[in-house]
Amino acid sequence: MNILSKYKVIWLAVFVTTFVSCSKSFLELSPPTSVSPETALSTENDLLVATRGMYAGLRTGPSIGATSYAPDAFGRTIPVIGDVMADNGYQSSLNTNRYTLYNNYSFAVTDANALGLWTSLYSVILRANNIINAPIAASANVNQAKGEAYAVRALCYFTLVRYFARPYTDDPNKLGVPIITTYNADLKPERSKVADVYTLIVNDLNQAYTLMTIYTNSSQFSKYAAKGLQAKVYLTMGDMANAKTAALDVINNSGFNVVGAADNTAYWNNTSIRLDKMETLFEVSSDAVSNLSFDALAYLYSQAGNYGDFLVASDLYALFSANDVRRSLYPQGQRPAGTSVVFINKYTGLAGDRSDTKVLRMSEMYLIAAEASVATNETDARTYVNYITSRRNADPIASTGTALYEDIINERRKELAFEGDRYLDLQRLKRTVVRSTNYTVRNIAYTNYRRILPIPQTEVDANPNIKPQQNEGYQ
Repeated sequence: MNILSKYKVIWLAVFVTTFVSCSKSFLELSPPTSVSPETALSTENDLLVATRGMYAGLRTGPSIGATSYAPDAFGRTIPVIGDVMADNGYQSSLNTNRYTLYNNYSFAVTDANALGLWTSLYSVILRANNIINAPIAASANVNQAKGEAYAVRALCYFTLVRYFARPYTDDPNKLGVPIITTYNADLKPERSKVADVYTLIVNDLNQAYTLMTIYTNSSQFSKYAAKGLQAKVYLTMGDMANAKTAALDVINNSGFNVVGAADNTAYWNNTSIRLDKMETLFEVSSDAVSNLSFDALAYLYSQAGNYGDFLVASDLYALFSANDVRRSLYPQGQRPAGTSVVFINKYTGLAGDRSDTKVLRMSEMYLIAAEASVATNETDARTYVNYITSRRNADPIASTGTALYEDIINERRKELAFEGDRYLDLQRLKRTVVRSTNYTVRNIAYTNYRRILPIPQTEVDANPNIKPQQNEGYQ
């Protein structure tokens, strides 16, 4: 089914399943013509219930009948491939064959994870669209819900366009992804230009920033989480002036704080959503009831879980100085017996209130401000990046020019490791993926067609307008 045909089946589930906090139970759906989105979302309470369903979709993706793409949203696939396709994490010789095709760059148009990522995020976009377009009188709560929906829609499109299209910094007039902002079950959309997708993203985040006035917790978008996402969007576009302005708005006005060295390990061991504005601007949450169980991110990485499939690349581990508190998140061990490796222990929640997936953190705002300052004010750049090194007991950065820029990129690599950012950084910088000897597939040029994902075959088969727009190399 294409993304709009699938909407006919799934959109009603948005509203019904959230009444039970989006638990894993399934239900018999009514025919899609039985009720319109406008009728289903007619009160403020309806809107708030739908908002919970929208956030649940970011974790799990849709599950319809016997077909499930549950791990393929932010709950696992998105953060995993952001490091596995790069140079941070490699597949252990003892593995469960998860993401092997991404570790080896051998995925094809029928790849299930690419399909799941595509379907999951367009399903969340549907949910966000229905909230945004709901004809409900404005109030503080309604404005907040709609602002959060704008931010979530922006996040989904930002993720889709970076994985299924060449970077904005390559050519903004190349094909991006289909833009859908209203419910139309019969629409078969073409791919929009990359520039148009980014215009929608920036405009959505401006709307989000204007509408939102309430801070609830780290599992929901807030005004400054939206501004933080916008800083990241501008950075990806190469718009350093606006990236710095947005990042500094968060740094100076949000009330969020960067976690310090003494609390860094405890921060990552904490599996609960945060109420204190400490570090986490936005995360996709799990709890004892609503989680991915054995498909969760922690299980894939942790040796205490069932899998422990991926390990820390040797060149990444070598970047951490002996006193750097982040190094303790990556303990040394043996897998298999007799083979010395470095484990990923950033996610420790394996039961009960599970580890949440960090999407935006305060530390990244300083790193964005630093990178955005290099060309115009190196003093500022060093000030912002060393705000982070000082809170990790890491060696301060004193370099200049090109070396300073590379030091900031390396600091991003260390700070955001295994949060899904590294590959997307290499994409926006149009750099070859240069991997250590831990990998079988070592160097992947920026021009390699598999540096972007294929439009899923099921989408191509169902949508004649997108069929001739398949990414190069996958036809």
